[in-house]
Amino acid sequence: MKIKFLGQNCFLFTHNGKTILSDPFYNFQKDKTGFDITAQKIDYVLITHAHGDHTADVAEVLANHPDATVIGQPEICGYFKHANNIDINFGGSAKIDDLKISMVPASHTSSFPDGTYGGEAAGYIFRLPGKNLYLAGDTGVSAEMAIFPKVFGKLDVSILPIGRHYTMCPRKAAFAAKELLLTPKVIGCHFDTFEPIKINHDNAKKHFADAGIEFSLPELGEEFEF
Repeated sequence: MKIKFLGQNCFLFTHNGKTILSDPFYNFQKDKTGFDITAQKIDYVLITHAHGDHTADVAEVLANHPDATVIGQPEICGYFKHANNIDINFGGSAKIDDLKISMVPASHTSSFPDGTYGGEAAGYIFRLPGKNLYLAGDTGVSAEMAIFPKVFGKLDVSILPIGRHYTMCPRKAAFAAKELLLTPKVIGCHFDTFEPIKINHDNAKKHFADAGIEFSLPELGEEFEF
């Protein structure tokens, strides 16, 4: 699986020829990533919650890729009224070939910019043969995180928000990684996009180093191999 960071919680996951775009918000920093939705194949749109910095570009994605399938809460799928969707809830999963994406709770609010209720915020566990990835979405530290490795097995990589103010800060995310998620590697997200979530990069790296967690602070457009 390849993972490309497009800003905030927007990632492009590519697996077995299928593409999954999470929380579309790529236009805000498009000048730094060069991401062109018209030239990109999109098979699935995965949404963690309804806030504008996670859904602003969904309509554009679906206009350019009408055959794409939306995966998210029933409230979110209902809001977009797209013909193709997989509406799941906590405990539910979506299957894409040998990849199983399971919805898990996130500690965060969720409503669309127009005030429409977006259901409860979520994260997702990507379950591949022999390895797991956790996409947290927007969340604070939650005791429920300790259950995830017990239910799903080792979380080989976790993508965690670290921008503080609206989500965990680096110190809290490092604590969650070490003490609750038991994950050896973290990719940071949801940082630096706006003034309230700007972070000190050196300080963030130190928190994870002190916790013994391998940590990546991705550049816009950077791609990872999982």
